[in-house]
Amino acid sequence: MGSSRTLLPKAERRVLQWVVSPEKEHTLERSLFDQRGDGDSGSDAEARAPQYDPGAPLAERMRPRTLDEVLGQDHLIGPGRVLRRAVEEDSLRPLIFWGPPGTGKTTLARIIANRTNAHFITLSAVLHGVKELRAAVDEAKRMRGRKMRTILFIDEIHRFNKAQQDGLLPHVENGTLTLIGATTENPSFEVIAPLLSRARVFVLEGLKEEHVVALLRRALEDAERGLGALKLEADDDALRRVAVLSNGDARSALNILEAAAALAGESRRVDASLVAEAAQRKTLLYDKAGEEHYNLISALHKTLRASDPDAALYWLARMLEGGEDPMYILRRLVRFASEDVGMADPNALAVATAAQGAFHFIGLPEGKLAIAQAVVYLAQAPKSDAVYRGFGAAERAVREQDAPPVPHHLRNAPTGLMRDLGYGEGYKHAHEFDDAVVEMEGMPEGLQGTRFYHPTSRGFEAEVQKRLATREEILNERLGERLNVPDEKSMDDRRPSDPAMPGRRARRKDK
Repeated sequence: MGSSRTLLPKAERRVLQWVVSPEKEHTLERSLFDQRGDGDSGSDAEARAPQYDPGAPLAERMRPRTLDEVLGQDHLIGPGRVLRRAVEEDSLRPLIFWGPPGTGKTTLARIIANRTNAHFITLSAVLHGVKELRAAVDEAKRMRGRKMRTILFIDEIHRFNKAQQDGLLPHVENGTLTLIGATTENPSFEVIAPLLSRARVFVLEGLKEEHVVALLRRALEDAERGLGALKLEADDDALRRVAVLSNGDARSALNILEAAAALAGESRRVDASLVAEAAQRKTLLYDKAGEEHYNLISALHKTLRASDPDAALYWLARMLEGGEDPMYILRRLVRFASEDVGMADPNALAVATAAQGAFHFIGLPEGKLAIAQAVVYLAQAPKSDAVYRGFGAAERAVREQDAPPVPHHLRNAPTGLMRDLGYGEGYKHAHEFDDAVVEMEGMPEGLQGTRFYHPTSRGFEAEVQKRLATREEILNERLGERLNVPDEKSMDDRRPSDPAMPGRRARRKDK
């Protein structure tokens, strides 16, 4: 039978949880959040610190018990910092801890639980739902009737859906409970705005190398909770290697050290090669549904746009190593080919779609090279967003203006009735002209002369620019011949009103 937990009325103002184990079902035990709420001062927080199971993982045994034991996060809990003052003065307001895994979010909540005089309830959004939320609120109301504050800690709060978060809102608003949330995801996206506006967000940072090394040294020297009893030897290179592999995650670092200690055996020596064997693979911070997903694809897109193939290859590798779906990356590359390269290199779109097809054909891991080739090609290609801007301007014109009818000369006329109504009248077929350039207005009424597409002079688009300029010259030349106008001014004054005639392109309105 697995473990299950539920909330109980508070006995002696202790936070209690049901713990169901194979040995003793329905045995009441104190959790790691066990603490008194009888007005005891923060000075005896050490005495009230939870006892640790010697069989628990090293990362759990080494979890800091006081603020002074926490490594890193000096911007939050350094001397005189706002969070430290709030914890020490037991004057917490609703807050959310946001940061990568293994940076101390849950640890800080547990330290608060050990220090506070308030009634403390903990829930996990992974394990609990509406039923447990209602029980927590009911308990908070009972405590409020006894003139006692309640702090509700919700781990992984981003896992609660909108309805569950909405259910919390009125009780946070009226002060029934003080919310502490912990999340690895950007709360701007994962926490509803009304709840977020009532909570202060504290951003926790990944641990620096020196912090991780100090933590590992502490674990190696601590005989009670750590590995001190094993008398292990670990050189600085090995510990630095653990710090790099853990990527600022304290939990991951301690897990690697614990695995390396097990591999060391009777030699009792931990070196860099043993660390590499224990780690197997570096832990990368990456969540395909979270903020880091968008951070990395943004980095890839922006380095491609900056024509930096080296940086683009790096971000591509980061995404693939983190487990990103290669097809997602390929879809973004196809989009990039049109949005940021466009007509400056028309082959870019073909290369991106070819990479997509090649990956479909080859699969992983060999197919990654096709993606890398496309990335290098797009990075070195000349850049133009003229197509992107032109189409955006056309879309705005459609959305912001009335939809004028299609001019008669552009309409199809498959029947006699339609021809009698003037459909197709005045249409000129380009292939009937030697240069395939015709004097015919293509825009509807109200938009005649409007230009959306403005080619740059980069790459192939310089040739596009020349071609469009040649078309302008031909049209202006024909217009001048037809009107027999001797100069520019008189040609402007005598511009024809025929809707099928483009007039002078130089007078087109830019969008």
